[in-house]
Amino acid sequence: MTEQTPLPVDERPEGITIYSKPKCVQCTATERHLNDAHVEYTKIDASEDEAALARMKELGYLQAPVVVLPNGHHWSGYRPDHLNDVIVETEALQPA
Repeated sequence: MTEQTPLPVDERPEGITIYSKPKCVQCTATERHLNDAHVEYTKIDASEDEAALARMKELGYLQAPVVVLPNGHHWSGYRPDHLNDVIVETEALQPA
């Protein structure tokens, strides 16, 4: 994977966003990974939302899932390494 330039501040989502498609094995794995860690996210079905599909392409991706974080970082595909980092960061923000 090529590291992508983070999104400008005014284009960043408030929470974790996953652009997904039906019957997408990597999408399911990504969602399961976050669900198992009780990390909240917004799922957008790019097969039903033309704007979402356009956004994926605008970010430079042709396949789902595309994960966009509030810090502006994004990637495509099932990336357990990145997801584990997200989980650690999310846990660090939880009250003790």
